[in-house]
Amino acid sequence: MTDQTVDPIVSPADIPVVILCGGQGTRIREASEKLPKPLIDIGGRPVLWHIMKTYGAHGFRRFILCLGYKAWDIKEFFLRYQENVTDFTINVAHGGGPQFHASLDLDDWDVSLVNTGIDSGTGGRLERVRHLIDQPYFMVSYGDGVGGVDLSGELAALVARPELMAYVTGVHPTSRYGELHTNEDRVIDFAEKLPSDGWVSAGFFAFRQEFLDRLLPDPEHFFEQGPMQDLAREGQLGLWQHNGFWMGMDTYREYVALNKLWADGEAEWKIW
Repeated sequence: MTDQTVDPIVSPADIPVVILCGGQGTRIREASEKLPKPLIDIGGRPVLWHIMKTYGAHGFRRFILCLGYKAWDIKEFFLRYQENVTDFTINVAHGGGPQFHASLDLDDWDVSLVNTGIDSGTGGRLERVRHLIDQPYFMVSYGDGVGGVDLSGELAALVARPELMAYVTGVHPTSRYGELHTNEDRVIDFAEKLPSDGWVSAGFFAFRQEFLDRLLPDPEHFFEQGPMQDLAREGQLGLWQHNGFWMGMDTYREYVALNKLWADGEAEWKIW
């Protein structure tokens, strides 16, 4: 009998979710002049919160936030998370702590906030948090795109395919994102920021921990370039197809569109 290595059954609750929150949002200045991009709101809550709620709906609860631009603003949001998301009453004359209303259950999240540098690339940010990635698998997302992606399904697909090192979610937006050259359920070339009429990267990834060994020590390195392109050429990058709604909040026009969808009750990414 041939000895086979079988991946363990994995619970999303144990899996670290790395969210890249260090960018400056230079193309959305109208909404981000005083805020880091992940704190730009949709319906009064940061886009980062919406992303985390989507992961939470799939059972993920361990988050690692890679901070950079205006890191303190994001830290302060979570230091005062209960005040930010819950109604409360406070007596302004006598002081004391707020009396929180019991109308909202808080999310059971463990959130690690790590300052990974203002000018770091995405690979450099991952390198700075690798000591917190203590499971055989981990997830990665950018801090500015929302969609009703089956994130637990993407993780399960990776666990079931030991020949693959990673999965990337592919979508069909009418925009200007990185093109994925594909062959059925495999990505054969990972091309950043090229226009495409086919699958493009939605920025939701599932990785085996071994991927971290492919990162470069250069803090300005981007993992989407060398490492991801190498995986694609080696046949180790799977395509997780998402045919539903997805939108990145990269411009003021998209900011307005996402807020209108939320206000109209048409936010298809709201799966919680």
